[in-house]
Amino acid sequence: MFCHRCGTQLKPDLQFCTNCGQSLAGSPIASSVAPPTNWVPPASVQVAAGHWIGAGWDLVKADMGTYALAALVFFLLCGVPLIQGALIAGFHIYTMKKMMGRRTDFGDFFKGFNFFIPTLVAALLIGAFTAIGTVFCIIPGLVVAAALQFTYLFIVDKRMDFWPAMQASHAVVKLDYFGFTMFLILAFLVNVLGLLCLLVGLLVTVPLTIAATTVAYKEIVGFDPQTVDAL
Repeated sequence: MFCHRCGTQLKPDLQFCTNCGQSLAGSPIASSVAPPTNWVPPASVQVAAGHWIGAGWDLVKADMGTYALAALVFFLLCGVPLIQGALIAGFHIYTMKKMMGRRTDFGDFFKGFNFFIPTLVAALLIGAFTAIGTVFCIIPGLVVAAALQFTYLFIVDKRMDFWPAMQASHAVVKLDYFGFTMFLILAFLVNVLGLLCLLVGLLVTVPLTIAATTVAYKEIVGFDPQTVDAL
């Protein structure tokens, strides 16, 4: 169960959030981990990789200093085991709030730790499945990575646990495996360009590609306004 006010993961038998004190008994802002049946995937999608990358760039360009600083912190902390999933979720949270016109601050980048367990398990499984797919001639690994690229957003936005979130991401991507894989490859090439710019470019391209994924999710799935208000 998650508190819809602060997003803290809680034991199901609690009556109050241990982090913010919000009452959980019969409260509309408290939500159990949503089962996959509570979310219906779209009937079709239209992949717009260039548009999503462009929109991601517009978001990052408008707040370059904050995103670059967050990316620097991200790289410095990436050596710490098991926290990459929470850090990526934090980027999504900050970008979601920016897109919805909510007040943001640098601390939003660390709110992914409110979803530490599901993002941790998701990161481990995504890494394992992608590695297994890559063993079988690289392309399957790309397809697997593409299929799971919205997992962290479903965890944060729809309050799903790791496995329903992975299933939901796949439910979206399977509507156009080729298009979403091309989107992933384009995002990868953008980061290669950042790498070639004496590594400094990654401070821009990594936030850009994460923001682009957030844009794609919003346009295909849509944010839960209650979640965004609670983040």
